[in-house]
Amino acid sequence: MLRTMLSDDPPRSRLLAALLIVILVSLAIAPFVASGARALNTAATICVFIVLVASYDLLLGYTGIVSFAHTMFYGIGAYGVGLALATMGPSWWAVFAGLATALLVALVLALAIGLLSLRVRALFFAMITLAVASAFSVLASQLSDFTGGEDGKTFAVPRLLTPAYRLLEADILGRGIDGRLITYYLIFFCSIGLFLLLLRVVNSHFGRVLLAIRENDFRAEALGYRTVVYRTLANCIAALVATLAGALMALWLRYVGPKTFLSFEVMTDILLIVVIGGMGRMYGAVVGATLFILAQNYLQSGMARASDALSAAPFLAKALHPDRWMLWMGLLFIACVYFVPTGIVGKLRGTGK
Repeated sequence: MLRTMLSDDPPRSRLLAALLIVILVSLAIAPFVASGARALNTAATICVFIVLVASYDLLLGYTGIVSFAHTMFYGIGAYGVGLALATMGPSWWAVFAGLATALLVALVLALAIGLLSLRVRALFFAMITLAVASAFSVLASQLSDFTGGEDGKTFAVPRLLTPAYRLLEADILGRGIDGRLITYYLIFFCSIGLFLLLLRVVNSHFGRVLLAIRENDFRAEALGYRTVVYRTLANCIAALVATLAGALMALWLRYVGPKTFLSFEVMTDILLIVVIGGMGRMYGAVVGATLFILAQNYLQSGMARASDALSAAPFLAKALHPDRWMLWMGLLFIACVYFVPTGIVGKLRGTGK
């Protein structure tokens, strides 16, 4: 049954299987073992980014499409739900209406980008997606009366998802069963479902055709596969999943803003995670997102403690100053590319597949 859930694509490595189990269990019990809002926020962000990165890997790793518009679809999902809740009030009707509108907009844009742009060379397609994503980000910033502009917009969520809501009066394992906990597990289980869906896609006949297109699109076309159609479908699937990831993140943050959802920094984070985890390896999204988000949230504070502990050695203390955390992240990325070109999952599997 487990093998069926994993679409006949098990980790094929005991170490990787153990790592995935540790990540899954840690995320499942995070609300009951983590202390403080920061730890729970980190766990929720990992869940969302696993889905977001996996959807991008469908494009980059499995189809060979370099797109810079993925954060646009992520933002569409967030703004769709956020603006609907802000204008219609904190109801489930607003959530579903905003989500349906966001999915429709994302599908139309993904189809348009795919059909109009995927016929050109990869470099030109990447530039086109970058231009479209930049235009959408500027639009979200300029329409301040509607979107909140650069400051973004906060909104209320349905009562079931509010921290003040209590499902049970008694605590369980020292944790109150409140709306925040319900929101977290909504994100957790939706992320699992979306990841398994993407795993099914890449291990289907459709996924194998995408791999053939990635390796040699001319040969795939000669075999009778319409590469533009397959690439467009892959672009649509990835866009819809990214839209759902954005909606989940918006529900968690109860806020939407261009810097959080539409900035190029988010796009570079996605690219880094794909490379670290391993391109064309869906499990790489799980491992890469977990390691990257943990480093992003805790590396700076860990370096601050290390810098204080090494005050007797001024050179080391300055090297580990928390303001230099991006330098160490960059060095970590370079080391991963140089020593583990197939990513962590590729290395653990011991195969180029």
